[in-house]
Parts: sequence; C-alpha cells; structure tokens
Amino acid sequence: MQKLLLLGCEAIAQAGIDAGLSGIYAYPGTPSTEIAEFIQHSKEAKEKNIRCNWSANEKTAMEAALGMSYAGKRAMVSMKHVGLNVAADSFVNSAITGANGGLIVVSADDPSMHSSQNEQDSRFYGKFSLIPTFEPSNQQEAYDMVRYGFEFSEKYKIPVLLRITTRMAHSRTGVVRKPTLSQNNIKLPTNMRQFVLLPAIARKQYKALLKSQELFEKESETANFNKYIEGKDKSLGIIACGIAYNYVLENYADRNVPYPILKISQYPLPRKMVEKIFGECKEMLVLEEGAPMIEESLKGFLPKGIKIKGRLDGTIPRDGELNPNIVGVALGFPDTKGAAIPAIVANRPPSLCNGCPHTDSFLGLNEALAEYAKGNVFSDIGCYTLSALPPLESVNSCVDMGASITMAKGAADAGLFPAVAVIGDSTFTHSGMTGLLDAVNDKSNITVIILDNATTAMTGGQTSSAFGKIENICKALGVEEEHIRIIKPLHKNHAENTAIMKEELLYKGVSVIIPRRECIQTLNKRMRDKFKNKEKENSK
Repeated sequence: MQKLLLLGCEAIAQAGIDAGLSGIYAYPGTPSTEIAEFIQHSKEAKEKNIRCNWSANEKTAMEAALGMSYAGKRAMVSMKHVGLNVAADSFVNSAITGANGGLIVVSADDPSMHSSQNEQDSRFYGKFSLIPTFEPSNQQEAYDMVRYGFEFSEKYKIPVLLRITTRMAHSRTGVVRKPTLSQNNIKLPTNMRQFVLLPAIARKQYKALLKSQELFEKESETANFNKYIEGKDKSLGIIACGIAYNYVLENYADRNVPYPILKISQYPLPRKMVEKIFGECKEMLVLEEGAPMIEESLKGFLPKGIKIKGRLDGTIPRDGELNPNIVGVALGFPDTKGAAIPAIVANRPPSLCNGCPHTDSFLGLNEALAEYAKGNVFSDIGCYTLSALPPLESVNSCVDMGASITMAKGAADAGLFPAVAVIGDSTFTHSGMTGLLDAVNDKSNITVIILDNATTAMTGGQTSSAFGKIENICKALGVEEEHIRIIKPLHKNHAENTAIMKEELLYKGVSVIIPRRECIQTLNKRMRDKFKNKEKENSK
C-alpha cells in the first residue's frame, strides 16, 4: 500500500478517510488543528463528501458527532485538551448513551503548555467516564488505532478516546496506508431508547457500561497495542506510555533495552501484564506524558514493597513534557541537557504581528482608561491575550474561552468600575454569547469589546463562526442598538475610536464595541493569492 510522510495529526485524519469516516467535527486548537484541516484540504475527502466544516465550539462538535453516530455513520470529533472541558457534558454522558456508528474523540494534550493555559491529562476523562482510551507511541500506530477504534466502537457500542500529545501531533514519519473502506449506510439504533437518558434508562445502561469494563480490559490484553517486551536485567521494570516508549529506545543505540518493558497504548490497564512485570522486577520506573495517572493507579492494586519511581517521587519532573534526556537520566545515563542559552542571545517574547488591528484597538482602550485605576480589563484566549505583555500591558486576566465577559460581569456586580471585557470574534461565538446574555438580563454595567478580525487567527486563520453576524447576535441577545458601536481600528482613527470607548465606558449598562478590521496575516495571504491568480490569467 501507499506510504506517506505524515504528521501525527495528519496520520489520524488520513486514517479516518481510509476507514470510512462520514464526518469530522472540530474547533481549532493547537495541537489538534491539523486533523480537521487535513480533511478539509483532502481531494479524497471531497470526493467522498466527508463533512468537515468547523464547529462553533467543542461541545457542539461533540454533540454533532454523537448525532452522526446515532445515524449509524462513522464520526470523529477533534479538539485540544482544554476543549474537552467544554465538551465534557456530552462526552461523559456519551459513555452511557453509547455509540451506534463508530465514534472517535481525539484530544490533543499539550504538556509544557507550548500554547495552552494548563497541562491537564485527557486520560483522566477516559478513566472517569469509563471510556476506552488509546495513546499511540508513533504515527503508524496512530493511523492503525483509528481503524481499530472505529471497529472497537461499533463492536462494543461505545465511543473511544484517542489521546495524543504535542510531539506526536507535530512530528512526522512514514505511514503505510491500508485499503480504503466504504462509508456506513444510515442505520438507526436497534434500541430506540439507547440515547434517551431518562434516569430509569440511564441507570440500566450505566450498569451495562460497568459490566463492559471487563471486556475492555480483555481487549487491552490482546489487541497488540499493549506489549510486554522481555529483558534480562530484572533489577528494574519500565512501564512506558505512548510516546514515552520511543524516548526509552532512543537511549540505547541498538534499541536493545536490558530491562523488561511494558508498553502501554490502550486503556484500561492490562492488569495481567502489569502483574507480570511487577512479579519479575525489583523496582519500577513509570514513564507517562502528562500526569502520574498510571503511577497512582499502580499503588492501589499491586503488592506493597516494590519501589515505584516516576513523577511522584521526583525521578521524573512533575511538570512538563518528557524527552530522551529526562528518560535517560531516570535510567542512569549521564545528563546530556545542553548548556544554558548565552545572555548575549536576546529574549524575544511573543508579540502581536506588525500591522495587527488589535494593536490600534488596545492603544485606544489604554487611552480611554488612562483616567481610571489599573486592573479593569478582562480577556480570554486569542492572539489579543498578548496585549497583557509590554508594550501594551492592557489586559488583566486570561482564564478560558469566554471568561472575559463573565468575569467582567462578576467584577461589575461586585462594584468594580469600569469593568471591560475584551473577546475575539471566534471566541465570542464559541462561548461568549451566553455570558453576554447574563449581563443583559442583569443589566450589568460592563463594556464588551469584540475584536473582529474576520477569522480564527491564533490557530492559523480558520473560518470564524461569527463572520458577518456579530452585531445581529448582540441585538438578539438584548443589547440596545444605540450601544452597539462599530469602529475601524486604524491609527488615523485613534482619536475618534478613543472618544467612542470613553462614551461607552460611562454608559451604565451593557455596551458593545466592535473594532472591525481583517487580520493582517489573512489579508496578506488573500492579496498574495489574488496576485498569483492574476498572473495565471495574464499568462494564458
């Protein structure tokens, strides 16, 4: 079969196309974005009519995917780890509804917080929900797990969670494709009450879910994603999860590790394999990307007296992603960490792009707020969060998607004045609309600035669900039309824009200001494409 050079995200996407996927639902979030984008740009996906537009947020994506599964089709939903928090209501309950067509939920975790506000480990969601979880150790395994995951999902009528991390998502290697499968036909559940979670039905299905755990564990023992690799030196046993298995191998030139290794890539844990390695080895080293989930679990069901080394005892750092050097040090190899960066190398913190419309918006806001005490501006996730840094130093919070409006509301309710919320256009339709409705209902004294750059800029310029709709949404939520102000953030308009902001700060109620100008990056791309197309026309 064809062999392709693919990122981990791309391997998952291609596997979906090859495995009979009918639709992917997603909200862009690093490091998961490339999964949906690959399908959106795939000629094969277009020919197969695979649904692949962006969703408004992760919850709507999860629920739509569950609906496609209900209809008997194979569906995938992808998001970054904090997006799983947004989708948690439907994700957790989907374990009890079960699936009909195969359903795979991909959550891309971000250890070391390269582009995230926390390091949470999605495996806990799988464990908490009693949903089988897969964690590939390489791109080929990620590809293979998608096909197996759909088969597993349909065999046991259960969604499955595919957990990857940043290095897996964004590293590239050769992947061998398998024969392409046709999409499922529409086929509704045989039990028409399966998805009706009235308490009497949910209790019955939850008992069935609990009973299925034994079958899931048996699959973990036999599916070949979990492997027990023998070793002659029993002084140490290694449990390596997902990509950590590669970090172990990289410390041995011939990849011949002297210690027994239990490679974990499928959950629940394969108890028999775990008991075997504990029975043979004097000490254990647990290597897992993220939280010490397995390390904590092992202490609960295995004999006492065996020393377990890992994140909990400090053998492995408690935070941050793993790498070959960290693993090597834990195995007794010399520390090969590079020298510190010389002081002569200038520190270059992230900043807004040159020509970014947000810069002019925040310069106006800073001047409008100059007469007030500092600490009044609430923000959330987007390019504009960089305005917290010099030279702008405009915003004072960034907690999660949509939190700017609700935090400003809470602060205003506490008596803080002025209380300003700054939110992006895509983030507004993701999770800001309900907060604005609360503020309108309570007549909270807040000023909301919705930065409209006509795209989801932070993750690469994907289509924004808010495009062309923001003022109409605000009107529908009850914001008074005369206090919905649209401005163009340009230097030449600075005095006029600042005056409008000052006016709305003084209004005792909910006001919305919409600075509207296209993202400089998408504008540049659009101009380049226009120029190329014109050149092609002229050459004909």
